[in-house]
Amino acid sequence: MLILVTGATGFIGRNLCATLKEKGYFVRGGVRNDVRDVIGVDEYIQVGDINELTDWQQALFGVDTVIHLAARVHIMNDSVADPVEAFRKVNVLGTERLARMAAKAGVKRFIFISSVKVNGEGSEVSYTEKDTPSPQDAYGVSKMEAEQVLTSIAAETGLQMVVLRLPLVYGAGVKANFKNLIKLVSFGLSVPFKSINNRRSFLYLGNLVDAIIICITHPLAAGETFLVSDGQDVSTPDLIKMIASAMNKKVVLFSLHSGILKTLCKIVGKAEELEKLTGSLLVDSSKIRNLLGWKPSFTLEEGVRETVKYYK
Repeated sequence: MLILVTGATGFIGRNLCATLKEKGYFVRGGVRNDVRDVIGVDEYIQVGDINELTDWQQALFGVDTVIHLAARVHIMNDSVADPVEAFRKVNVLGTERLARMAAKAGVKRFIFISSVKVNGEGSEVSYTEKDTPSPQDAYGVSKMEAEQVLTSIAAETGLQMVVLRLPLVYGAGVKANFKNLIKLVSFGLSVPFKSINNRRSFLYLGNLVDAIIICITHPLAAGETFLVSDGQDVSTPDLIKMIASAMNKKVVLFSLHSGILKTLCKIVGKAEELEKLTGSLLVDSSKIRNLLGWKPSFTLEEGVRETVKYYK
């Protein structure tokens, strides 16, 4: 079976391609630039920027399944006049272009990597696939709109769509907040999160790859949307302790009034990062477990150990 992976050079893509090759798939990497260093990729097709004009014809020739990882996730500076349209150009129009060309090329299944941000930015109650979407930022809105476009294309063409909505994915190569927590612990810095009483769902990279692979062939995956997680919800203080244990480090947690903490983070422009570390975001992944028989191969503790091992 020939698999086209977009975003093959990214955090998820590199790990996915290596595992696909181990499983015996022929892997074609759809890449933006002329990069050829991804383990597991048998063939590279350079497609350039992803938008409503991208020519996917060569990349889609003979393909059975498309796994669409490539997306715009951040706006890195203030030079973009309309961030919403910038996200839409790649995540909505670019995805629509790929899906329509895939259907025309005879591709059987299209696996779209979406985000829990389609559901919202966090809640004390676990999100499910039945919830009414409530994205709160431009990225989440673009992912929701892409899902809606794909549903329409599937109805029109018969292309089998599978949507995976993900919480924070961690593993070897993870960046942003998860990497920052590892740095805090490695430096032996005191952390003012002792009194934080939140719960968050995470997804280890190895578990995500397993979920994607089962969705390639499972007949019941077609036409479905799945929320995926490790199935172990943890508070930020407990996650920090787990990281410290994996690093054989001692960590000092202390309490700081939430109002003071929020004010300090706002002053230094880190209010959003604080919310991601201290707020609750829960995912109910029972649908993919029950319908497809998928279960995580790695526990949260094992995933954290493997992630820490990479950075050590």
